[in-house]
Amino acid sequence: MENKTDNKTSRNLYRKNLVRSVITVMITIMIMLPFALSASAKAAPESFSGIVKKASPAVVYISTKITMKNKFYSSPYGQNDPFRDFLERYFGERMPPSEIPRGGLGTGFIIDKEGYILTNNHVIEKADEIKVTLDDEREFQAKIIGRDPETDVALIKIDGADNLKALELGDSDNLEVGDWVVAIGNPYGLGHTVTAGIVSAKFRNNVMGGTFDNFIQTDASINPGNSGGPLMNINGEVIGINSAIYSQTGGSVGIGFAIPVNMVKDILSMLKAGKIERGYLGVGIQDINADLKNKFNLESENGALINRIYADGPSEKAGLKIGDVIVEFQDKEIKDTNEVIRLVSSTPVGTKAKVVVIRRGKKKNFTVTLGSRPSTDDEKAMNSPYKVDLGLDLETLTPEKARRYGISETEGVVVLRVEYGSPAAEAGLKPGDLILEVEQKKVKTVEEFNGELKGRKDGETILLLVKREDATVFLTLKIAED
Repeated sequence: MENKTDNKTSRNLYRKNLVRSVITVMITIMIMLPFALSASAKAAPESFSGIVKKASPAVVYISTKITMKNKFYSSPYGQNDPFRDFLERYFGERMPPSEIPRGGLGTGFIIDKEGYILTNNHVIEKADEIKVTLDDEREFQAKIIGRDPETDVALIKIDGADNLKALELGDSDNLEVGDWVVAIGNPYGLGHTVTAGIVSAKFRNNVMGGTFDNFIQTDASINPGNSGGPLMNINGEVIGINSAIYSQTGGSVGIGFAIPVNMVKDILSMLKAGKIERGYLGVGIQDINADLKNKFNLESENGALINRIYADGPSEKAGLKIGDVIVEFQDKEIKDTNEVIRLVSSTPVGTKAKVVVIRRGKKKNFTVTLGSRPSTDDEKAMNSPYKVDLGLDLETLTPEKARRYGISETEGVVVLRVEYGSPAAEAGLKPGDLILEVEQKKVKTVEEFNGELKGRKDGETILLLVKREDATVFLTLKIAED
């Protein structure tokens, strides 16, 4: 009798343990299944060869020729210098040419069968000649259709090419940190080179110092010559245009940056039309920190504080004032200045935009008719706004440009060219000099430099503080009289 009871008890215990084990396994599967599926979905493909074979015919190699004026080193008489024969005969010297040809390399990719190609603006700007080489080694001369220095995007076109393959533009907003990406480019002129990596970060806006910086960061190897090439997802869709690298050596260290393709799609129709027009509020704005939040009695640090109202601009006409905090634009909440810039610039010129601000603790609604954002094209910024040409070509220094030029500072105004016999040459300025101050006031941009000289009288002498190699020196620049 005891054996039967013991057996029955053992069977019941076995059944209970079995049920518990099954339940435990089922619960474990239910918990782990979503993670397993997620891991499977994000897993690297066995090979990227399929993406590469499909995309390569649409990726092009771009070479440019740029003619630079050699005014600083050439004679004021050019090639007709009366002393030329004398110098060549008795000293064996040859007068330098008045123009110096320079070449450039880059990458681009075809976006349709009509021959439109996207690339970086810095690849083709100032080019006298643009040559596009296809993957099948056919060569074509390209023309610039439209370019946007503020986002570093350009659209060029080749004619007469048949059987063109085009890349599909994806959706960069759907990109996640950790997603696999593939880059194709022409590093150092080697030809088609493929690299792969992941998205390291998004929304990098402190890279190039540009108004619309919003880069995708990747560890896919990018080097000089990759500029303008596509960054693609594992579906072979373009989600970015490779544009810059962070490097202290000039080579890839695993930190590259690409322009999100959605930013490009926003302006593509304007690029094709050859003119970029962005919405413009006519205000200067800044982010809000904890101290400003307390001073302005704000509930949070969200919003953009207006610190300047431009005369006769859209905001002045609408009644906005310095000290107003923009908290909504077109019914969208504002977190920071970057969001204001992005929303306003993507809104068509002439739109009657609803702007909500906080003024002295109270919300106020305004309707602002957006104007057209003034161009900040580098070429226009470099042109002298004065009656007398100072004989200078200048460029605002950014961290990326400082690395490119080998300059330890990250702020200031770089001298690119000095014209022979100009006021700048008389002052002793040289290409490569970094202007730090004008009349003992710091200048960080070309616009600030121009602003300090604006309104100066003919014959007036201006004090400059200049860094040259490892030394700083004061120079005096005299504005030439008519």
